Amino acid sequence: MPDFKTMAQEKSVLQWGGLAGVLGGVIFILVFVIVGVFAGFEVDVMRFPDIRTPLMVGDSLYLVVLILWVIHFLALYRALRETSLAPALFGSVLGILGLVVLAAESLHQPWQKPISDLYHAPGATLEAQATLVLLWQVTEGIFYALLVTGLVLLPIGVIALGVAMFKAPAFGKGIGGLSVVLGILGVVAGIVLLIDAGSSIAVVIVLSLIVFHIAVGWRVYRLSRAPQGVLKIEERAGALKTMQEGRVDVPAPVEGR
Repeated sequence: MPDFKTMAQEKSVLQWGGLAGVLGGVIFILVFVIVGVFAGFEVDVMRFPDIRTPLMVGDSLYLVVLILWVIHFLALYRALRETSLAPALFGSVLGILGLVVLAAESLHQPWQKPISDLYHAPGATLEAQATLVLLWQVTEGIFYALLVTGLVLLPIGVIALGVAMFKAPAFGKGIGGLSVVLGILGVVAGIVLLIDAGSSIAVVIVLSLIVFHIAVGWRVYRLSRAPQGVLKIEERAGALKTMQEGRVDVPAPVEGR
């Protein structure tokens, strides 16, 4: 009975983690639509009062996405740790670290509104407005540095998780290869972004992350719907395969005299 209870709890982790990954990807697409249609991706202090509401909605949904993806990474670690502990651990930790960095820069209203209020205040001089524009740009640059850092860390974690999937029967080389390819695309785009901070190639990283979380999240969710005991059997099969590949000598049974 305790084994069935434990399996039910483990499958619950996979179920909620998989759904979190898929839902986060869908919400991220919604964020692109809201910000792109109602605000635009270039925000300055002069336009801020007119586009404040869609920006606030977009930032809030963006933070929700990051929280959901943390849950997904934790579920992936649970699903992969039995067969590939090292890459599963390193990948999930790097992924969560990247999400934490992105979360630190996700909410812009706390610094945008005060600067905007001073800029549009009655009696603001041209000199004061010019200073506020510079302050806006400097603060925006600090938050952009956090964004780039998070976008560089996340694809590395995705690559490690993809490697972990190769030895996991529940995922296999197909979904593992897709994860590695998406991670490599993200890393290459991140290198370009470090060289040219003004490049729009950041979109490539974001799209690769969305595809990864939706595709892998759905796979994790389907894994949670497997009949009782299938997950444990797959874990044991993966562990046995790892032992065989590592050429671990298993002592033969001693025949009775």
